[in-house]
Amino acid sequence: MNYKPIIIVAGEPNSVFFELFFKVIKKNIKSPIILIASKKLILNQAKILKKKINFNLIHDLNSIKKKKNLKKINLINVEFNQSQAFGKITSKSNNYIAACFDMAISLLEKNVSNKLINGPISKKTFLKNKYNGITEYLAKKTNTKKFAMIIYNKNLSVCPLTTHLPIKYVSKKINRSEIINKVKIINSFWKKKFNKQVKIGITGLNPHCESIDDFNEDKKIILPTIKKLQKLKYNIEGPFAADTIFLSKNRKKFDLIIGMYHDQVLTPIKTLFEYDAINITIGLPFIRVSPDHGPNETMIGKNQSNYLSLLNSIKFLDF
Repeated sequence: MNYKPIIIVAGEPNSVFFELFFKVIKKNIKSPIILIASKKLILNQAKILKKKINFNLIHDLNSIKKKKNLKKINLINVEFNQSQAFGKITSKSNNYIAACFDMAISLLEKNVSNKLINGPISKKTFLKNKYNGITEYLAKKTNTKKFAMIIYNKNLSVCPLTTHLPIKYVSKKINRSEIINKVKIINSFWKKKFNKQVKIGITGLNPHCESIDDFNEDKKIILPTIKKLQKLKYNIEGPFAADTIFLSKNRKKFDLIIGMYHDQVLTPIKTLFEYDAINITIGLPFIRVSPDHGPNETMIGKNQSNYLSLLNSIKFLDF
């Protein structure tokens, strides 16, 4: 089988990414990997962590398009001026991260691959409040209007209707078109990836799907939208109270649960599966996946971080 390469943007240089990557590449991975990162940084961190890594340094980008001479690990070097192996997360890395993403998007646009992974990135430092998250950053970069962020586990996945949004803004962002768009994108992805219609449960916004206000989003927006989607033959139920939908007997009815805001669904999914989950952006011209954790600055250089989410990210795209 001719496996398309997996393009990996290493992300924040001062993170646990390379520590995890050094462990993961020892596993059985069939697809070639095109890593976009600083050669100097990789070698410096490998030395400190006492790891060995062999990679094919790519000089001619045209050879990638022709898929000539691709090895297991292929590196496109992007310069990053940092003398020490590990440092503090600052805005000095912003141009480097942006250049890595630009290189990756260029390769994806040239149809070198349709598979992208990015390592952990500090949203506060890199995005500077311009975007809610990397999902929105890539959507803007690719001029994508309709997209969704999924936290995926083979037993249960979740999708927050609003992503990295302060809670005080959430209710204003809940509307029928947003719910319909998310359901359609998710269902299309499930059919393409898993060859089945997705079973969706959806939460309400308010505790017990009730509100003391005259306007109740659960009854006025969410419920009518679910009924409309059911008439369109989507396999969706709700709204359910968020404090009970994740009980074992309830969650096993669904492939995916849509919540109204980030922590409403990410808190239970991470409690259930910890590192055994990945972040997927769907709706882009390519599949974007990332480990479901941040840079973990406090653990940098200790060689103790859990690599499972990065491994699962690669395995998900290893086709």
